[in-house]
Amino acid sequence: MTALDRFSAPTRAWFEASFAEATPAQDGAWTAIAEGRNALVVAPTGSGKTLSAFLHAIDRLMSTAPPEDKSKRTRVLYISPLKALGVDVERNLRAPLTGIRNTAERLEATVPEVTVGLRSGDTSPADRRKLGTTPPDILITTPESLFLMLTSQARETLRSVDTIIIDEVHAVAGTKRGAHLALSLERLDALLDKPAQRIGLSATVRPLDEVARFLGGSQPVEIVSPPSTKEWDLRVVVPVEDMTMPEEYDEASGDPGRSTSIWPHVEEHVVDLVEQHRSTIVFANSRRLAERLTARLNEIATTRAEERAEARTEDQAAGTGRSPAQIMAQSGQSSGADTIIAKAHHGSVSKEQRAIIEDDLKRGRLPAVVATSSLELGIDMGSVDLVIQIESPPSVASALQRVGRAGHQVGETSRGVLFPKHRGDLAQTAVSVERMRTGAIEKLSVPANPLDVLAQQVVAMLALDEWDVDEVFALVTRAASYSQLPRAAFDATLDLLSGRYPSDEFAELRPRIVWDRVTGTLSGRPGAQRLAVTSGGTIPDRGLFGVFLVGEKASRVGELDEEMVYESRVGDIFALGATSWRIEDITHDRVLVTPAPGIPGRLPFWKGDALGRPAELGAAVGAFTRELAAATPAKAIASVRERGLDENAATNLVTYITEQREATQVVPHDTQIVVERFRDELGDWRLVVHSPYGTPVHAPWALAINARLRERYDVDGQAVASDDGIVIRIPDTDAEPPTGEVIVFEPEEIEQIVTQEVGGSALFASRFRECAARALLLPRRDPGRRSPLWQQRQRSAQLLEVASKYPAFPIVLEAVRECLQDVYDLPALVALLGRVQRREVTVVDVATTSPSPFARSLLFGYVAQFVYEGDSPIAERRAAALSLDQGLLAELLGRAELRELLDPEVLAEVEAELQWLAPERRARNAEGVADLLRLVGPLSVAEIAERSVEGADVAEWLAMLDRRVLPVRMAGEDRWTAIEDIGRLRDGLGVPVPVGTPDAFLELPEDPLGDLVSRYARSHGPFTTAEVATRLGLGEAVARQTLQRLAHRGRVLDGEFRPSGSGTEWCDAEVLRKLRRRSLARLRQEIEPVTHDAVARFLPAWQKVGGNLRGVDGVVAAIDQLAGCPIPASALEPLVLAARVRDYEPSMLDELTASGEIIWAGHSPLPGSDGWVSLHLADQAHLTLPEVEPSDELDGLRRAVLDALEPGGAWFFRQIADRVGPTTDAELSTALWDLVWRGLVTNDTLAPLRALVRSGTPSHRTRRTPPRLGRTTGGRMPVRTGPPETAGRWAVLPDRDGDPTRRAHARAEHLLERHGVVTRGAVVSERVVGGFAGVYKVLSAFEDTGRCRRGYFIEGLGAAQFGSAGAIDRLRTFSEPESAKGGGKPTVVALAATDPANVFGAALPWPEPADAERPGHRPGRKAGALVVVVDGDLTVYVERGGRTLLTWTEDQDVLTPAMSALADAARRGALGRLTVEKADGQALIGNGGETPIRLALSAAGFVATPKGLRLRA
Repeated sequence: MTALDRFSAPTRAWFEASFAEATPAQDGAWTAIAEGRNALVVAPTGSGKTLSAFLHAIDRLMSTAPPEDKSKRTRVLYISPLKALGVDVERNLRAPLTGIRNTAERLEATVPEVTVGLRSGDTSPADRRKLGTTPPDILITTPESLFLMLTSQARETLRSVDTIIIDEVHAVAGTKRGAHLALSLERLDALLDKPAQRIGLSATVRPLDEVARFLGGSQPVEIVSPPSTKEWDLRVVVPVEDMTMPEEYDEASGDPGRSTSIWPHVEEHVVDLVEQHRSTIVFANSRRLAERLTARLNEIATTRAEERAEARTEDQAAGTGRSPAQIMAQSGQSSGADTIIAKAHHGSVSKEQRAIIEDDLKRGRLPAVVATSSLELGIDMGSVDLVIQIESPPSVASALQRVGRAGHQVGETSRGVLFPKHRGDLAQTAVSVERMRTGAIEKLSVPANPLDVLAQQVVAMLALDEWDVDEVFALVTRAASYSQLPRAAFDATLDLLSGRYPSDEFAELRPRIVWDRVTGTLSGRPGAQRLAVTSGGTIPDRGLFGVFLVGEKASRVGELDEEMVYESRVGDIFALGATSWRIEDITHDRVLVTPAPGIPGRLPFWKGDALGRPAELGAAVGAFTRELAAATPAKAIASVRERGLDENAATNLVTYITEQREATQVVPHDTQIVVERFRDELGDWRLVVHSPYGTPVHAPWALAINARLRERYDVDGQAVASDDGIVIRIPDTDAEPPTGEVIVFEPEEIEQIVTQEVGGSALFASRFRECAARALLLPRRDPGRRSPLWQQRQRSAQLLEVASKYPAFPIVLEAVRECLQDVYDLPALVALLGRVQRREVTVVDVATTSPSPFARSLLFGYVAQFVYEGDSPIAERRAAALSLDQGLLAELLGRAELRELLDPEVLAEVEAELQWLAPERRARNAEGVADLLRLVGPLSVAEIAERSVEGADVAEWLAMLDRRVLPVRMAGEDRWTAIEDIGRLRDGLGVPVPVGTPDAFLELPEDPLGDLVSRYARSHGPFTTAEVATRLGLGEAVARQTLQRLAHRGRVLDGEFRPSGSGTEWCDAEVLRKLRRRSLARLRQEIEPVTHDAVARFLPAWQKVGGNLRGVDGVVAAIDQLAGCPIPASALEPLVLAARVRDYEPSMLDELTASGEIIWAGHSPLPGSDGWVSLHLADQAHLTLPEVEPSDELDGLRRAVLDALEPGGAWFFRQIADRVGPTTDAELSTALWDLVWRGLVTNDTLAPLRALVRSGTPSHRTRRTPPRLGRTTGGRMPVRTGPPETAGRWAVLPDRDGDPTRRAHARAEHLLERHGVVTRGAVVSERVVGGFAGVYKVLSAFEDTGRCRRGYFIEGLGAAQFGSAGAIDRLRTFSEPESAKGGGKPTVVALAATDPANVFGAALPWPEPADAERPGHRPGRKAGALVVVVDGDLTVYVERGGRTLLTWTEDQDVLTPAMSALADAARRGALGRLTVEKADGQALIGNGGETPIRLALSAAGFVATPKGLRLRA
């Protein structure tokens, strides 16, 4: 009899018609289920597991009549760990239900209607009520919803359940969520007449017995695990030959990161793969990486789409003979829409968005999804062709689940491509792939006795019923997690819940249950049910902010980390999914947004927990490394190629191991731990423990190492663990640094040491908070509102303060247990140290002069734990800008947090000086002691001796100071004080006055306590309130009030300063300035300046000259960078904007001014018909417009014009003429333009400015456009409109911001944005009001908050240079010209001499000519002049009008491209007709001979005329 024969005829017929045959998993499952046994079905993804569990239940429901009592209708309960998976299963059940019903009709059989219901956190209250009144036959739910049903009247609908199906059981079995579910299942069984049959579905898992034990609890479970025939196609790909040097830097690529990072290459390769497949899922290990990757994939796809469109357009133009202008217009239009090939899918994207993304992928509308573990479990994503894993997968089990998303159907091959992120990632990726093929996944263990989950479930059980205490204990111990629960621990949990601990110290310790110890009964107190329902569950609350769309129906977009929101402001743009969102408002618990399509935004970040590499996988990585290290390079490469690594990956991995062997002579692996020792850049010792066993083993080991270093060497080793080892920092000492023996412990002692140390760790604090929340000790005050994480931490700290007084407090014990068992792998560490003790694993010491390749990978992770990504360590926030409003400036800058910014060595150095501990500061005689006590304050004899020179007789010196220093007793200690302090000590601290003290020293000081605390601050580095309170013998509250008083006076500052500190600290203002100055000085010493030609190459590229800006958006981007910078009107469009925007047309700027997005303003007139003008973004114009003189001095007509415009609005010339009274057009035009040049009036178009420039002799002669002929004679404009230079509508410029601080702040920001590196010359060239001195103050404040850096970046320009971190890094990439790197063509730019992208005559001086005696004029930043720069060297200077040239070389290879660039500018119409008469003071015609300059001009298309060489544009 086959398994199918057990089904009814309709079910059997439907299955045989739909499928070729049953899978082995289905055969085995149906047999076990039909015989009524509990079953665990284990099979890889795509093996038909869901149908193996459901088909028997469906057949039974369809072949038996439903119960008459509709409340007992629900007989099958399906539990899914993911809401989305439940929705998926509900959809997939429609096929068998409909198919079997249709088959039954065909066979003329009658079957009842089988209903399916879905209840989860997303189910509406109305639907939940409907499920309660009309229960379905099959109920699909989640563990949390089951818990809520059991804790409410909804449990009545579950009393008839006879089958429970738990899907993806492996995903919960090893977690507290699983322990919570196990207790819910036992509670459900207690409601039933007999325990329900349990069917568990699991992907490949190990050990099977452990998962079966979890599933069945005290009941037996049959394991159905047929041999797997799953086919895998797995490849490990590295897209570059050398992962340490991805490629030479290529400026033309527009991506400087390509030379230093593998990411651009990985991203492009991923896009290639996505384009080659129909449907792809890309898995990332973090939400931030998923967002970043999504953004980059779409950027690359957009760029490629634009390039393809341009290529097609060019092909079409070549065939149709279109003009270049038409081509540019078309390509400009085609680049408008972004190409979306991928969207991000993770837990912080809303369920609605995730559903849309899933549906788009299934239906083929979206080529790819970038996901975290949110798509890891068995959701049916349709026909996915390929899975891509970025970075090594977290575990082999996770990798199997992820790659199993591809080829999800029975019999299909699952294809996966894995991209390691660095060389250290290669080995784990290779081993993961190998173990995926063999199914060698990590062991799973069920959590043992989680008391926090127990407390929550007990409150929930007793909320509705009274229970016997022994019955509760019996029920709990039937669950696998509690099968070994000690009765003492159970009773202690009941003690906690029944109010044994003092609730007057912490309110939430009040009793939640009543324990009658005489009768042995337990019952809930009022409020227990509400508490369990509103604060239940096991998923920790991370304090995330919900993100909602603005509007009446505020639909959810996703969620953001609390710290991300605190760093955001209204108006900020951020990316989530594949969409940009603008923040419109931030409330206490949500962020309100509107879509901002097409605008680049910040990538959000989330703080998450990474569990680290399991020890078992670590041992396999170590064995793999040992095998490769023992083989020859050729054999090693061949071996890893067989494992699925491509040629680049194999070569990189073997080279990495070979380089390590060369550096240290030994390679760490599973039987050899290497302890590498070297000095870091600060001179301190670093010990790097190379071990492959993973963070769960290394983290507790690091705790123990830190404890040993404190005990033996009295140093804080700051040991930091990672998957590949431990990094230890030992401050420099004269003694020999510790060796490998410091890491070796007796196996018997390690557990005790780690248990003692873990209580003081940050891990324990966070886990205690989560445990307390699970145990309902930190209930949600308002279930509908977000509970801020800082508030949770504060309440948790208060609870811990109370709980720590009681050694048996259950939640403290549970937090320790969770750290030691669930987070740390202490048994694996004990086993490893046992192997070390038995010499099965050796510990090898190695000394190196610099970090080895393995150590460099580890150090990178070590540094990343202390420094924000992309930020530079600078200094503090206090600025010295005396004329600016300090409070406002601090608001604009944002408060700086200096914990990671102050240099630790500087801090130690300054503290030693302040405390007289530095050798040069120690007291050398009795007078020195008197000064010491006066400046540092009262000290004990031992403290005085510590601060005196070696061999000093302190007792004698104190005797010599009789009556000048006196003994006192304060803070419980005998000390000596200067007699001047007696009055302060008496009135501030209540210290008794020694007999005989003169009255003169007892006068009442104004603020005795303030004086004492202030002196403590002056003689210490950053300190906490507790430290000063302890030193002075004060209460902390008194000390805090005094410090706040001093802070109000500006004598101390509060913040986060000390690198190893935590919480708020205080520091004297002058001490902080000293720390800042010295930290900055040390930082600046590390910077190597670049040469002048590097700056000249950098600035045009920084300002996007010759870049890829296009269209109106490109014009806005260019103006954003140029905002407020004065430029000659004649150069503004043909030379400055056209150099930046490839397809620039004047109509683009007119469109922006007409729409009000851009404003132009005059600065001052130039000779002829030209003047200095600037462009401004309208929303920033109040900060960037030029300063104006008072308008009181205006004469009659100008005053009248201004008065006419003052009411607001925009006025045509004739309207203004009517308002000002009798005057001529010429006079009114002159008056208008005078107001323009005074910075008072503007126009809604640049047409009048262009007309003015054309009307006379502008600085830059451009090719004139012929006038449009009208019906009036001579082609002149009709008189009614006014002269051409008065066209358009005139208006008064917006008011400037009256606050000089805001304007100075904005000016400094724009200078940084425009120049990248701001120098004195750059500021002077822009004629900034107040000059460099005014800007310097604000830039210094920027530096203090880490917004920019000051240093010697460009040689020869002094140290007063400021740059953003990104600009400084980019500047250094221009140290060599492109032509020198790859032998390519030189980079040539032709610029107006006044263009801010021209560094000569601004940031840099004009270079001296090769022939210092040559005749001719001197170059200058003159309106009308041009410069041509070749590879950063000034090559040609063109005087106004173009008749005269200056050159700085005779090299034909340099002059030829320079003259070609000049000719190109002329042909574009930027220069008009160009005739060159002189070069370097010599006439070009009639001077005899073919000079290099003449040859270069001829090659560029200039022809000889009697006057000179002419190029007609």
